Amino acid sequence: MSKKEEALQDAPKFRFWKSQMESNGLVINAVKDHFIRRRHNGEVLFAMIEVDADTPEGDKIPPVCFLKGHAVSVLVCLIDKDTKEKFVVLVRQRRICDGSHTYEHPAGMVDSSDLPDEVAARELGEEIGLAVTAADLIRLNPRLWFPSTGTSDEGMHFFFIEREMPREEIMAFHHKDMGNQSEFERITTSVTSLPEAHKLVNNVNGLLLHFLYLKHVGDFETMKLL
Repeated sequence: MSKKEEALQDAPKFRFWKSQMESNGLVINAVKDHFIRRRHNGEVLFAMIEVDADTPEGDKIPPVCFLKGHAVSVLVCLIDKDTKEKFVVLVRQRRICDGSHTYEHPAGMVDSSDLPDEVAARELGEEIGLAVTAADLIRLNPRLWFPSTGTSDEGMHFFFIEREMPREEIMAFHHKDMGNQSEFERITTSVTSLPEAHKLVNNVNGLLLHFLYLKHVGDFETMKLL
């Protein structure tokens, strides 16, 4: 292992996961890593691990965990300043779930000691080219939510932002080529209505984000269209 590579046991996401397991009464006897992917700077991005751990009830916890850490997902709502029509900005890229092009909301993983809202603001700049600060974002879930409790530690933070601007500025976010070559990302942006976005998105986190946003802003008429 090169000096730049972060050891699994030193990774913040591993330490947080381990501390949560222990705070809930589990005794971790051993952890074996089967695969680790790191970022270009050596930080642990995710890992497939096998866990030998005892529960407080005297059982063994199911041993396989896809260690991924926390992630953010952000609904970007751009509002036409003249008509008040709402648009959302999605990102289109190929995903390993089935190899197809998928439509998702801007999202990213929370690494090191970064705060979720700071990561979310940075991802909007990197993935769609929208400059925002963490203070501009509104959080939608009161605590960490887990999409796959039986196989992964991944925990989600959901946010949204609304921006009013002229129609031409909104459409400037359509079909922009974004992405990060070092992270194997080839991203194209897409501007659409929220009901149309609901048809395009097949990521469960993204579908949930639609309902969380509409409930928060009280737009139950649009919710009926989903």
